Amino acid sequence: MTSKAAHKQTYRVEGFTCAGCAAKFEKNVQHLDGVVDAKVNFGAAKITVYGETTQEAVEKAGAFEGLRIKEDGIRKREEKKDPFYTKYKHLLFSVLFILLAYSVPLMKIENSDIFSTVSFAAAIAVGGYRLFQTGFKNLLKLEFDMRTLMTIAIIGAAFIGEWGEGAIVVLLFAISEVLESYSMDKARESIRSLMDIAPPQAIIIRNGMELAVDAEDIEIGDIMVVKPGQKFAMDGDILEGSSFVNQAAITGESVPVEKHQGDAVFAGTLNEEGYLKVKVTKRIEDTTLARIIHLVEEAQGERAPSQAFVDVFAKYYTPIIMVIAFLVAIIPPLLFGAEWSTWVYQGLSVLVVGCPCALVISTPVAIVTAIGNAAKNGILIKGGVYLEELGRLKAIAFDKTGTLTKGEPEVTDFIRLGDVEEEELWMKMAALEFHSQHPLAHAFLKRAKELNIEYGDCEVLEFQSHTGKGISGRIGDNKYFLGSDSFFVNTPSAEIEMLQREGKTVMVFGVEDTALALVAVADEVRETSREIIDSLHQLGIEQTMMLTGDHENTARSIGKRVGVKEIKAGLLPQNKLDFVKQYMNTYGKVSMVGDGINDAPALAASNVGIAMGGAGTDTALETADIALMNDDLSKLPYIIRLSRKTLTIIKQNISFAIGIKLLALLLVIPGWLTLWIAIFADMGATLLVTLNGLRLLRVRDRK
Repeated sequence: MTSKAAHKQTYRVEGFTCAGCAAKFEKNVQHLDGVVDAKVNFGAAKITVYGETTQEAVEKAGAFEGLRIKEDGIRKREEKKDPFYTKYKHLLFSVLFILLAYSVPLMKIENSDIFSTVSFAAAIAVGGYRLFQTGFKNLLKLEFDMRTLMTIAIIGAAFIGEWGEGAIVVLLFAISEVLESYSMDKARESIRSLMDIAPPQAIIIRNGMELAVDAEDIEIGDIMVVKPGQKFAMDGDILEGSSFVNQAAITGESVPVEKHQGDAVFAGTLNEEGYLKVKVTKRIEDTTLARIIHLVEEAQGERAPSQAFVDVFAKYYTPIIMVIAFLVAIIPPLLFGAEWSTWVYQGLSVLVVGCPCALVISTPVAIVTAIGNAAKNGILIKGGVYLEELGRLKAIAFDKTGTLTKGEPEVTDFIRLGDVEEEELWMKMAALEFHSQHPLAHAFLKRAKELNIEYGDCEVLEFQSHTGKGISGRIGDNKYFLGSDSFFVNTPSAEIEMLQREGKTVMVFGVEDTALALVAVADEVRETSREIIDSLHQLGIEQTMMLTGDHENTARSIGKRVGVKEIKAGLLPQNKLDFVKQYMNTYGKVSMVGDGINDAPALAASNVGIAMGGAGTDTALETADIALMNDDLSKLPYIIRLSRKTLTIIKQNISFAIGIKLLALLLVIPGWLTLWIAIFADMGATLLVTLNGLRLLRVRDRK
């Protein structure tokens, strides 16, 4: 169990060739002196170490695989890449020795067989020294993994005189590991590319001078100058200027957003037009982009349910293969008098074909690719479990305000009921709402500003907020009320009901018992809501529900316009939670989509909680299982398609990995299985599942 007090250090790892090697590296680091615990994130190629140890000691624990350890950081530092010859010289020498071994007999020199055998032995030693290092250690510890299987098979081949095939097995196994490593790196590229989005430096004003400062050295409160065409290096608030900002790096949406003084901007986004001065609000490690990268990398390390199945299967699969290989080698000679050399060879071939490489990598390559693809499209998926659950959804519940609607109420209707002038009515209503904290207050003040109403000099005394009813205050000699019709004895109920049927919230303004005006406010439905709900129904989502705290008439009007199948109105957060649990009992897999704040209980209870507008709020990033970084539902059908495609590919990969092995094993019955066929079956299966997983990079948002 990890000690909370233990020192924590995260490193990036270079050189992982397979998931099995990552597991062995984790175990080695856990056994280092001073280490309390260690966790490898194979998807993100990182290791987190708890305890006191050095970087050199961690690197030494990975020496069996030639792993290189780098300090973790938000910036992807430029690193010197090894030349191809240096990196793969052992493979190149192995190829040369194999070519020499096959060419010697053609030269018709004396003792050519001895020369060939020595060349094959050299090819095995040079190409497989890392393999044997690990394989022999595992044999001594009775740990049986794919390297143990390959070591036994190659030594066995040499023992029965099949030096050539042993050398070819070494070479092809090494090539398959290189290809596996390359394909996983390709899958990780989508999230690594996010690290390059934000510029490494920014222009900062210090002591009245403009200086180029590294992003790591910029402090909170610094003033950053961003010119047209430049990217923001840090998160901040605009102090001076206005512009259109392309936020595609964060939200996945390429349409520029208009920004003014006081608006927030994010690292990695592009200033398209204006000259801006921005006050830095977060350090580099805390920017929205940095948090997205961190959360996505954590998600790539989370084990999906299908991965857990594969891990358990592989745990028993390898020992079973060893038992089968042993039985294949001894039963025919002992019981039927068959040739020992022939059936020992067949047994060794079974060991090679039984290598679980393809099976172990079948799920991680798909999960890592899909999560990276989603991140590039402005969607943060917090783990493989949520990615898989998405594809199994049967019902989706939506909050109304800010999800299906824009969340920005606007005044739609104004009806005068007395002789008081409209301008005077608006001045008094705006003066009252100026003191209010109610979400609708903004709509009143916005309309007053549009009408050029000066309400600042209108003094309000004895202001009160009446929970569930509205507000009141004394202006001059009269006490005014603004809110529900329950304040007043006589109100025009016909007009109020008509407006409510249109999905509008109606407020009555008046003095004492006399109503002076009706004001209707509506939260505008998003233009895309109907299209998105229809798309979800076409994708086979059985039930869509709208859960809202709004008035029944308003809820029904909006629900019909967007096309949801069920509408529940007048709900408190607890009621929403109860309904989500009820739907889970009825439909099984249920998702809740909301703003991540008021809907937090329902989001947490659902199988998959999806929060809107993750770029703007830390709450959405923390509470949701999936965060749509752009404040837009249009990505929802895309991630469901991506999830279903991922599930399909995982099932295909597991089937390919096991199916190809079984087909090869069937060749044992007539005695046709060779080491060549075995290694090609193993390498072919590994290549097939990795390339199949990389197809998820091609899944696009159809919008």
